[in-house]
Amino acid sequence: MSPTHDPFEDFRTRMQREGLPDLAVETFRRYYDALRSGRTGLIPRDEIAPLEGVPDAADLEGHRSAGTAALDRCVVIKLNGGLGTSMGMTKAKSLLPVKDGRTFLDLIALQVLHLRRTHGARLPLVLMNSFRTREDSLAALAAHPELACDLPPDFLQHKVPKVRADDLAPASWPQDPEHEWCPPGHGDLYTALLTSGMLESLRKAGYRWAFVSNSDNLGAVPDPALLGFMAERATPFLMEVCPRTEAHRKGGHLARRRDGGLVLRELAQCPDDELDEFQDVSRHRFFNTNNLWVDLDALHAALDARSGVLELPMIRNEKTLDPTDSSSPKVYQLETAMGSAIEVFEGAEAVCVPGERFAPVKTTADLLALWSDAYRLAEDFRVLSARDADAPTLVVELDASFYKRIDQLEARFPQGAPSLVRCRRFAVHGDVHFGRDVVAEGDVDVRADDGAPRQVPDGTRLTDGGS
Repeated sequence: MSPTHDPFEDFRTRMQREGLPDLAVETFRRYYDALRSGRTGLIPRDEIAPLEGVPDAADLEGHRSAGTAALDRCVVIKLNGGLGTSMGMTKAKSLLPVKDGRTFLDLIALQVLHLRRTHGARLPLVLMNSFRTREDSLAALAAHPELACDLPPDFLQHKVPKVRADDLAPASWPQDPEHEWCPPGHGDLYTALLTSGMLESLRKAGYRWAFVSNSDNLGAVPDPALLGFMAERATPFLMEVCPRTEAHRKGGHLARRRDGGLVLRELAQCPDDELDEFQDVSRHRFFNTNNLWVDLDALHAALDARSGVLELPMIRNEKTLDPTDSSSPKVYQLETAMGSAIEVFEGAEAVCVPGERFAPVKTTADLLALWSDAYRLAEDFRVLSARDADAPTLVVELDASFYKRIDQLEARFPQGAPSLVRCRRFAVHGDVHFGRDVVAEGDVDVRADDGAPRQVPDGTRLTDGGS
């Protein structure tokens, strides 16, 4: 190899061969150069201070009329690139049935259509798909032809090469070349909006604001009061946060830079010797819901001023090249978080929202809870808690050996979920199969003795400590 050889050229060649746009290549180069220079992406405690407080959504009702007026210039963008591989899926996670036989995408479509009818707004729905979720997701949306509008229904996120941890060369895995690539994190949203032409199309069609959220979060519905707050204050970027609890101690938290600006710090950006402090929910009190509001004019100006590269804080995730093979080489996945753009925009703000706006499905346990009567489908197609207002948060724990994958869950709950509306905790250990009309109340622990399969008969009532 020539001593003048640019170590990035091998990456550039790979990315160009895959048809990735020049801006995506240049964006990745910035992070690769940072990695080579020794930057880790860590944000230590001496660079930030705890955030003491943010406005509460309950106090923003005075902005609702302004938000209703602005809704016609708002677009709903759903991040839809995930395959649900952690639950054994090979297609878009948003195609899972979650309530009353409807999928995530069905309910998202119905939520948007309800808001259109209620407010007489255009309110388009646009997906950020990956190459692997695009075809199935667009086919599913075709079942809702009334969604069609003056915009394409989706745009594509990019992909980036994995980097060998030992020599920082492109990772190679001939037995399955797909493992050589990874998503660049949802911070790629801004680059993909630009390279796809979607940002230009939105602005030409008169759209000013975007509400962005994950497709697996059915609590994330545009709220005119929040939009009005943003529009009337000319806020360029607004992040929805919730109070942290022990259940959220590993999630990204919001903090304040020493210069006064806001910053999002993810777990992978915390030094190892500060992890206890990171997880102290009394110190860092707010977590990012990944529900974001973006002023598209402000985004265009920020991208234009930076030659198309926002240079969000890098997240260096160390993984194995083949996620299913712990003996495969160590690699770095260079990612960014879309919420970290909060430090790019001068005047960016955060607002504390109720927990019902953050209801993601990350595991089969989350899914079983949604299937159950502990959640109901509202008239506006939001999925809301059906439990008493003062009831504690429902905890569902399923044995990963038997319930981690969707097919395993469906095989053991063939008649659907048990009644959990009066349950505090529902824990299952071992290979347990449940019949029809099972009811769980209180703190329930179900076990299969001696590792043998167990059948819970139709109509069984499980109570506190019940096994």
